[in-house]
Amino acid sequence: MSGKWPGGVISKTAPTVTGPTDGEGGSASGIWTLDQAADYEKQGLWPKPLVYRQLWAWGRNNQGQLGLGSDSDKSSPLQVGALTDWKKIETGEFCTTAIKSDGTIWTWGLGSTGQLGLGNTTSYSSPKQVGALTTWATASISRNHVCAVKTDGTLWTWGANGSGQLGLGNTTYYSSPNQVGALTDWLSVAAGLYFSLAIKTDGTLWTWGYNAYGMLGDGSTTNRSSPAQVGALTDWAAAEASYYTTIAIKTDGTMWSFGQNNYGQLGDGTGVAARSSPVQIGALTTWSKGAGIYYHSGAIKTDGTLWAWGRNNSGQLGQGDTTNYSSPVQVGSLTTWDTVGGGNAVTAARKTDGTLWAWGSGSYGQLGLGNTTSYSSPVQVGALTTWVGLDVGGLGSSTLAFKTP
Repeated sequence: MSGKWPGGVISKTAPTVTGPTDGEGGSASGIWTLDQAADYEKQGLWPKPLVYRQLWAWGRNNQGQLGLGSDSDKSSPLQVGALTDWKKIETGEFCTTAIKSDGTIWTWGLGSTGQLGLGNTTSYSSPKQVGALTTWATASISRNHVCAVKTDGTLWTWGANGSGQLGLGNTTYYSSPNQVGALTDWLSVAAGLYFSLAIKTDGTLWTWGYNAYGMLGDGSTTNRSSPAQVGALTDWAAAEASYYTTIAIKTDGTMWSFGQNNYGQLGDGTGVAARSSPVQIGALTTWSKGAGIYYHSGAIKTDGTLWAWGRNNSGQLGQGDTTNYSSPVQVGSLTTWDTVGGGNAVTAARKTDGTLWAWGSGSYGQLGLGNTTSYSSPVQVGALTTWVGLDVGGLGSSTLAFKTP
């Protein structure tokens, strides 16, 4: 028995694998038991070796969203606690959620609408565990709500729900996790501003919540409080939600967008009309990763080039200017970009060599450069080559990243 994962092949005779993990860069090695392999085979997955990750944060911190036990802004990276078992991280506007390697989920920052999932509306400036479960696989946080998927494929949400963004068939707020339906085939999820989207294991795309700009992709501008499928296609590979925009990539490498387009953030070359149904961005089939950010977007191609489009008032498109672009433009000429993310007027990206770069607005220190200066071209954050992942508050101005010890 053997199986593939992104870094190599595991089998009974060769159970040790070294290579990139989760597409986030870095390297690791580990040994799988046959029981582990059999369990993951049922899910069509293979377990990946543990990568030790420290969590670092900087930027705006007015609600304690950096997790540092204070509410003061930081313009240089600071470690969040001393733990090295962080696995996934996502920060919203004023709050953050993270998953550890043991499958526990943690939140911190603003809790006024119950978005921390702790059964209250209290804010916390240090990480707090949500319940006692160890079965959380992935999570996404926005301004005031959270969507998460467990390892059993169930979907859970909590927080504000005024537009039905929790997918529970109502507009009631919840301060603790609630399951969305009874299905067990949810694969990934993303929380936008008052709306949500998810992809199932069969490659279908589903959306719900606020829809004033058509970001649910159903051809209308009507809100929905329960998940509904976007078209009938089964080839959606990844999708990201930003302010009022959705960016998605299909299995054929094409990229699609829908929603608000006032700054050209859909990348369709118009920069005018919102789109309530998916529109293809160009004709290329070489898109690997996409990020709907705030009023701008970014993406990486299979050749390692980095591209951006949309609003550029603070130089967040990395073009050395402040001109808006309604179609993708390449950031420099390098072919070594691995991960991209961003927030309000800021973009950050990681290269395959483990270096971290940032550009755009530095008003809260969110670029991590030790100042509050804005830059319209990529600038390296320190000199380290041990960064293995990052997330920038899609609606805010704080940055969190993983680093190996």
